Amino acid sequence: MTRSAAALAILLSVPAWAAPAPLTTLRAVHALTAAEASQGLQTAFESTVIYYDDKGIDLFVQDGDLALYVFTKAGLHLVPGDRVLIQGKTHQDFRPDVVSDEVILLHHGPAPAPVDATFAQLIRAELDCRRVKVRAQVRSADIVRDGDQTSIYLHLVMDGGYIAASVVGADASVLNDWLDATVEITGAVAGKFDSKMQLTGIVLEVQGLPDVSILNRAPASPQSLPITPMDAILQGYDVHDKTQRVRVRGVITYYQPGTALVLQDGAKSLWVMTQFEGPLRIGDVVDATGFPDVVNDYLTLGRSEIHPTHLQVPVLPLAVDWGQLAPGKHAFDLVSVEGRVLAAVRAAAQDEYILESEGHLFSAIYQHPDQDTASLPPMKPAPIGSQVRVTGICTLQYGSDPLGAPVAFEILLRSFADISVIARPSLLSVSNLVRLVSVLFLLVVAAGIWGWTMQRRAQRQTAAMAKRVEAEAILERRRSHILEDINAGRPLAEILHQITSLVSFNLNGALCWCQIADGARLGSVPSATETQTILRQEIPSRSGPLHGELFAAFDAGAAPPANAQDALSMGAWLATLAVETRGLYSDLLHRSEFDLLTDIHNRFSLDKQLQIAIEEAHQQARVFGLIYIDLDDFKQVNDRYGHQVGDQYLQEAALRMKRQLRPGDMLARLGGDEFAVLVPSVRGRAEVEEIASRLERSFSEPFAADGHPLQGTASVGIALYPEDGATRDTLLNVADAAMYAAKQAKRTIAETPAG
Repeated sequence: MTRSAAALAILLSVPAWAAPAPLTTLRAVHALTAAEASQGLQTAFESTVIYYDDKGIDLFVQDGDLALYVFTKAGLHLVPGDRVLIQGKTHQDFRPDVVSDEVILLHHGPAPAPVDATFAQLIRAELDCRRVKVRAQVRSADIVRDGDQTSIYLHLVMDGGYIAASVVGADASVLNDWLDATVEITGAVAGKFDSKMQLTGIVLEVQGLPDVSILNRAPASPQSLPITPMDAILQGYDVHDKTQRVRVRGVITYYQPGTALVLQDGAKSLWVMTQFEGPLRIGDVVDATGFPDVVNDYLTLGRSEIHPTHLQVPVLPLAVDWGQLAPGKHAFDLVSVEGRVLAAVRAAAQDEYILESEGHLFSAIYQHPDQDTASLPPMKPAPIGSQVRVTGICTLQYGSDPLGAPVAFEILLRSFADISVIARPSLLSVSNLVRLVSVLFLLVVAAGIWGWTMQRRAQRQTAAMAKRVEAEAILERRRSHILEDINAGRPLAEILHQITSLVSFNLNGALCWCQIADGARLGSVPSATETQTILRQEIPSRSGPLHGELFAAFDAGAAPPANAQDALSMGAWLATLAVETRGLYSDLLHRSEFDLLTDIHNRFSLDKQLQIAIEEAHQQARVFGLIYIDLDDFKQVNDRYGHQVGDQYLQEAALRMKRQLRPGDMLARLGGDEFAVLVPSVRGRAEVEEIASRLERSFSEPFAADGHPLQGTASVGIALYPEDGATRDTLLNVADAAMYAAKQAKRTIAETPAG
């Protein structure tokens, strides 16, 4: 978000009252506090233009060593060096700025000389709005369009970090010359912000192409580079990270051991990524030390260490509605929101409640990683159609929008106590309607005194009502069946067929089909659509592109039923729920069985396959092997080179070991630097030992992680079923003990003096 984006969020009116006398210098405006600037104080000061795009609303002015942002209008025809008089009112932003009423050109003169800026000065906002000059390498250069504005957007790397630059102009011929070149660029310093008006980056507003000069051209054109295999692109990766560790203090509002926690301090909240697994409670005051980063357009703290203070400060959730959460201004805050339950799904790693509020969908999620779902308590009962209140951390799925446009969000629950039913489903159900119609029918029959004519008329009306109610009952039962199938994980194509059949039933047998975004067409498609009237309804997504479209065909000479659009809308809603629930289930299933770092099987997957192997071997009187691997001195790699190098070392070690295995063998990461291999088909111990030897030898060649040469070794231990054990735990313990004995033997040999 730049200053123009912040300006668009200003209220349509500014307080009409003014201070007794206007502020007559830029320095006086710059010295205001945020509270003072928010009062809309009158201004009438002179300053010099350093940036203005005639098609935009951004004006940067400077006077001496101070500068300001002015929200103005397009078409003023100003250029850097113009001396102007700015009449307007102050406004509270990232720093005090001005909303102009009028900008008067006084005369033209020289623009202020740009100051040489470092990345540290820029990111600390020490040169906010000033005209600066930086040296950087161009990482990407693109033509971008925003309405009728066209500009060149550059991603730059300086000594210390990354910045961006927006250059007024549309000459694409310069892009190839700039790409990978070292340039000197002059512009006004602006900031990028998230929806909470937190600084997340720097962008230079550059007046034109002459303000970008090439110091050193790129050594080669991008199109002249050799073709690199896709699995070898990491060879060009090189990072020099000097980011300093920082320390923050806050109250824990969410805690997922070994992964992350959320800290809150008054109106501020922060997502903290950590491997800390110690005992912590919601409401504990802790200190977190880690490295600042911007993830998904929000400030975060990564690779953090947690230090409890042994203080407790309860934090009450903020009661909000969907409209307050959608702009993203409550990201990572502890909130409480109400919604109507549409579905409840239990997956391997989390439970999800799909809720509807104000006509929009969002999810409330309770995560339970590394825990067998069979040992979990049942999901908190929340009947379909009931109104619930959920309390938890608001997280954004695809980043923030600083202009306040709605974004997709989820509520992370801390426990099942964070969801409570506040209103049961409506009593207006199909069964109650059937009972009501039956009573009415009996009353009508009993009213024989109305005579034969009135009796026949009453019978016809009652029969028609019964038919309509019966059709609605069938419709409701079929819709409920579809929702049950969605929750049960039935095949997506089967569910979509049911949905098109339901819409067809609701439209008196009209042909209905759906076109999914990936090209699949399901349902009853007419042979010739040119002679029919086709109605269509988009299948929306909670975020991102459409999932597809739903169609219904009617005879060209007949008008579609009055309920046609409602029936298609209901079908599209069910299709959205089915597609997104299936995508969520598939993703969570993969995450539950595979290690996210190395993309090999995890401990949960190994335990399951090991139990299957035991049962099959028992039934078929076969043997199989289990190999336990531990990387030697892995902690020294992390301590010496950092966790990023350690992660690359683990990934390369997993890849090497995987290459030594046969088809059907299973490699899994148990956690940290421990791995295991399930060898399901062997003839005896010697064959398992040979595979274990190959795994050890795969560490003979040095590793190259982040440019650091590493000499790695591993210790292995084996167990054979049923010779060494007949249960999963026994086999793991025997293989672990054998590995530990091998590791101790290595240490004994290393410590024995030569000769």
